[in-house]
Amino acid sequence: MASEDVKRTSETAVSTIVNLAEEAKLASEGVKAPTSHALLSIAKSLVAGGVAGGVSRTAVAPLERLKILLQVQNPHSIKYSGTIQGLKYIWRTEGLRGLFKGNGTNCARIVPNSAVKFFSYEEASKGILWFYRQQTGNEDAQLTPLLRLGAGACAGIIAMSATYPMDMVRGRLTVQTERSPRQYRGIAHALSTVFREEGPRALYRGWLPSVIGVVPYVGLNFAVYESLKDWLIKTRPFGLVEDSELSVTTRLACGAAAGTVGQTVAYPLDVIRRRMQMVGWKDAASVVVGDGKSKAPLEYTGMVDAFRKTVRHEGFGALYKGLVPNSVKVVPSIAIAFVTYEVVKDVLGVEMRISD
Repeated sequence: MASEDVKRTSETAVSTIVNLAEEAKLASEGVKAPTSHALLSIAKSLVAGGVAGGVSRTAVAPLERLKILLQVQNPHSIKYSGTIQGLKYIWRTEGLRGLFKGNGTNCARIVPNSAVKFFSYEEASKGILWFYRQQTGNEDAQLTPLLRLGAGACAGIIAMSATYPMDMVRGRLTVQTERSPRQYRGIAHALSTVFREEGPRALYRGWLPSVIGVVPYVGLNFAVYESLKDWLIKTRPFGLVEDSELSVTTRLACGAAAGTVGQTVAYPLDVIRRRMQMVGWKDAASVVVGDGKSKAPLEYTGMVDAFRKTVRHEGFGALYKGLVPNSVKVVPSIAIAFVTYEVVKDVLGVEMRISD
């Protein structure tokens, strides 16, 4: 009996050692240095995301500028009263260049932002999916809408934080007009001027509402877009799906729906972010401080104070200033971004890694 116990114990020990060795081997395989193929795939994914961001933002640049002008203009000196009137006013006073003012800075910001965002989303999705499968014990499990929301939120926070100083100066470059006492000459000049005159913290002014806002905005964008795609492919309603592939038009519609949901939920935080970015700008453009008649309260001690002062002085509706041009802008912008990303990835031959 004793010998049998010893034999069973030794067999168990050997079995345990073998299992541990196999797990160690698998673990070592999982942490191998990325191959040249993997690095090339990552590079192509980043390029696809960058192209998607640049194309989508340039297509709607006039509406983007008008949105920001409506968000920060002095309520006592109204110059932009609506989408059509605002675009006409910019055209009349600043010409074609006025409609695209700040777009160069926006593209310089959005190309790396979009590249990091799309890449981060794929990697976060891959990690979350692996963890989800480990927890459920189901190797065939797929991402749920809630998990996609989490992956999108992670991607949005990473991308926004990495490029926030560019967004901050982009807002100021977009708002300044010919009447501004001082002109920022470009991205580098704006960054150096803000850093020198207002300190390094000024480059991240408005970061907190941006982080809070990016969670529902980017999170919902990815979650709604991916969930709609999956639903359409599985149910095949109205003959929209052929051979498990969605047409460009259908994908545009999915992107438009995603953009509408995301921007509506997060818009008040975007308004507060823009207003906080203008704080400390001594030579603010006339659109912000008016034409010397009455100055809007531009000093905020924080996000909550900005919300309180905005609602107190201008009413709750001020939190949705610029929503109309933004709605007109965000639908094609998000739709174009998603479709451009997927088309460029197809052209470059990038493999989708989310379901790996």
